[in-house]
Amino acid sequence: MPILASLPGLNLLSSLPSNPPQNDTTSATPSPSPPIPIPKYPPPRSRNPKTNVPRSNPALSIPHRRSNYRKPVQKGVISTDGDRCVIVGENGVSYKLPGAPFEFQYSYSETPNAEPIAIREPAYLPFAPPTMPRPWTGKAPLKKSKKNIPLFDSFNPPPPGKKGVKHVEKPGPFPFGKYPKEGKTREEILGEPLKKWEIKMLVKPLLSYNRQVNLGRDGLTHNMLDLIHTHWKRRRVCKIKCKGVPTVDMDNVCRHIEEKTGGKIIHRVGGVVYLFRGRNYNYRTRPQYPVMLWKPATPVYPKLIQEAPEGLTKAEADEFRKKGKSLLPICTLAKNGVYASLVKDVRDAFEECPLVKIDCKGLQPSDYKKIGAKLKELVPCVLLSFDDEQILMWRGRDWKSMYGDTSSTLVRVKADISSGIDNSAKSSDDSGTPDAQRVVSSPKMMSLWRRAIESNKALLLEELALGPDSLLEKVEEFEGMSLAIEHSCEALVLSSEDGSSSSSSAEFKGGSYSEDENDIYSSDDIIDDEDYDDDSFAEVDPPIPLGSLPVDKIAERLRRESK
Repeated sequence: MPILASLPGLNLLSSLPSNPPQNDTTSATPSPSPPIPIPKYPPPRSRNPKTNVPRSNPALSIPHRRSNYRKPVQKGVISTDGDRCVIVGENGVSYKLPGAPFEFQYSYSETPNAEPIAIREPAYLPFAPPTMPRPWTGKAPLKKSKKNIPLFDSFNPPPPGKKGVKHVEKPGPFPFGKYPKEGKTREEILGEPLKKWEIKMLVKPLLSYNRQVNLGRDGLTHNMLDLIHTHWKRRRVCKIKCKGVPTVDMDNVCRHIEEKTGGKIIHRVGGVVYLFRGRNYNYRTRPQYPVMLWKPATPVYPKLIQEAPEGLTKAEADEFRKKGKSLLPICTLAKNGVYASLVKDVRDAFEECPLVKIDCKGLQPSDYKKIGAKLKELVPCVLLSFDDEQILMWRGRDWKSMYGDTSSTLVRVKADISSGIDNSAKSSDDSGTPDAQRVVSSPKMMSLWRRAIESNKALLLEELALGPDSLLEKVEEFEGMSLAIEHSCEALVLSSEDGSSSSSSAEFKGGSYSEDENDIYSSDDIIDDEDYDDDSFAEVDPPIPLGSLPVDKIAERLRRESK
């Protein structure tokens, strides 16, 4: 450091030059290349390409259900594919295939009666093409198995103790000495009608059985037909549980189930149906239907709510809708409930009020609109509004009461009927005076009175003005007559070989009855001990009020079981 300080012209504390010298580019060496080259990636693809790739199958390019696709259609064939075609008719959109026993539909029980006016998608058949041997799953087909698996035959089921085989019920039930036989028609497959003890034997194990077919808002769909036959493969009875919209008209659901499957409904409780396959059913010879690959879009139907419904002007309809807002609903429908008594409830409500409202909060709009369409046909009635998730209905101008004449029946009743015999003549003379009281009876009450009079459980007094003694005499006479009619039975005439006939009947003598059971019941009505169970008498109703014979109930029950 001392040596450096002694050098002339050297200042150790001087600053760096303000303008550094420029680098000579000609003499500078190039920078070395990186050891790993930088990869060159292709430009990123756009998520929404402008060009759509064409698809080979037109069914895969069906417009979205929420699109505005509307194509007006008329009754007849709207699309064909060789022997297969799409038809529009009274049952909506149906599909006709060669060799099919009937025209296929997505839903057989929930199709409106009105003809569709437009479709929401192009008319394609929702079935696999006939040239495809199996549905395409994206994988190559498996190799043919070397094992020769026999077809399932209900007439020759596997033994019960076979390993790896589930329980399979045999055909039947059959009486002693009879065996299953091949049948082609529905009557031949069902066989003889089931007896009551056979129905009880078939239904009782399924009451707490959870293996069932669930029938929802779409009703009896096409793919359910094959599902029911799958249940019939191992059991004689298929349990079907119905909930939601179809339960409004259970008779319609049961009719379509029997028509399309060929079975017989042997028991029905609420929305649960027990479907019997038949005594001679064979799974091997069952009808096989193609599977529907997707749910077709629902067609466009005419509007249910009109501004001026039939029989009303627009002003009258608006007035009814205004009154309906303050009207209390007769019931509240629960989601996925059973509405079997809804039609009867609406009819009973129309007896008291011309407007009826049903609360449908929590239900989907399509559900309560379908319920309104069913009530319009079954009640019948006029739909006014679906506002606020409520169905508002009017009974219409052509409405008729269920109990006959709706005009009020006037019955004249005297105020003082407890007067003596001496006053009876005076009261009869005053019966035509305007002072007599009048009682108005409803149509329902008159219907009940008429039914009681026809069954001899009530007596119509032609003489309105009766004294106490005359009235008591009438009551005693009617009481004896009603008891005689209640315990009398029809006479059975038996013809002998020589032409003579003997008759037996129950005679009423002084309040006692003399009957001969051997004469009343024929040999056909008497049942052997083998035909009924030991608990038959356990089901007899408890003794009814004084004056009845329990033997009458027992004989009637045995006669019903023998049929």
